[in-house]
Amino acid sequence: MHTLHARSRTLHALLFSGTLACALQTNAQELTPELNRRLLTTQQGNIVELPGLLTEKLPQQEYRKIVMPGPQYLISDDPEYIRIPEAIAFREAVEPGTVRLYVYNVNGVKEPAKIETKIVAVIKNTGKTAMHLRMLKFSSQKPSGNYFQIGKQGLADYFASTAQSVIRTIKPGEVVAIDPQHEKNIVKYDELVHGIYEFVIDQPGEISIVQTDPKTATAKAMERIKTVLPSKSKSGAGRGIFGVSNYQVYTNATLDTKDGISQIIVADGKQDPWVLGKESTTGAVATLAGNYGVLYNIDMKWKSSDGKALALVTWNARSDNNQWCGGMANTMVVSGGKFKEGIIQLPSNQLITRKAPEAILVQVFMPSGNGEEQTIKLTYSPPGASCLPTPLIFIPVDIKDLK
Repeated sequence: MHTLHARSRTLHALLFSGTLACALQTNAQELTPELNRRLLTTQQGNIVELPGLLTEKLPQQEYRKIVMPGPQYLISDDPEYIRIPEAIAFREAVEPGTVRLYVYNVNGVKEPAKIETKIVAVIKNTGKTAMHLRMLKFSSQKPSGNYFQIGKQGLADYFASTAQSVIRTIKPGEVVAIDPQHEKNIVKYDELVHGIYEFVIDQPGEISIVQTDPKTATAKAMERIKTVLPSKSKSGAGRGIFGVSNYQVYTNATLDTKDGISQIIVADGKQDPWVLGKESTTGAVATLAGNYGVLYNIDMKWKSSDGKALALVTWNARSDNNQWCGGMANTMVVSGGKFKEGIIQLPSNQLITRKAPEAILVQVFMPSGNGEEQTIKLTYSPPGASCLPTPLIFIPVDIKDLK
């Protein structure tokens, strides 16, 4: 399977222990003048090569994680590849209120002759009166075999989206596409249907992911399909409904540039365990392997006792983990520094970053004039199609090179 078409979704982050084969055995706390210059002259979001610095054994910033109020969270990624021409791959009931739905499914029909399909996320009004649906956040990409691009662009579109004023009315018992464009999109074999939807409803509903013939009305196909496909267990991130959708993360101590390089690691399945929920077709406990679609709002206090700035980079720490982890593409929201605050695709100058010594420059935070404490704010979500974790590394840099 082509590396752009594949992901390792369950085991990659569980294999977090040990040192990458590509990590160089040097003192990771030392920043040479050349690497200092590279960090200060690289454009935001671009690749910067940092030989000798990228290792999983960098000191870690301790943090506390608070579950924040958020929407009911659903993800459809098991079975990731829908190999039956007409099937329901996911079904969960939702209550009135806010819902976040992450769709990550692929047309996996090899026979007959790798047919074209459509994959549609639908909601059925199971209440007794009309349901009103209003979209709050919306991210939808055309089906594609370029999974990395979809994952990166999907997060960028989600972060940039704003609440819509249009309110859709759904009659009791009616089935409609959550994203009407899904009814029109043709999905070729091995193409990914990807979307992140956050919406509010005022009646109970039932959400399903349906694959069928492009010419067949999805509601009609649902009438013919009697069962939901069984879970493939280790296929994809999982499926189900989860009670955790948003985390607030605070670092325990104030980072001081005089103390050298450090990192924050979330979504590793160890110190940051996978979110648990329920898979309703079996009643079993569901595990969201990777915490994909969960938002991490990170606040980190820092100061500069030695007048240095603080560069933030990330990298593909899973590059040598297995054959499916050869690339990483992400999007984050980052507070201001040398570059203005906002949404940044990572990398922004090419599709993916591959492995050490490649890193991606996210931001350079500038010291205050009198060394006062400052706060870095980041919005992070595990990037779809990429292996985890994707460490956030903070590197003190001497800003004399900026003068």
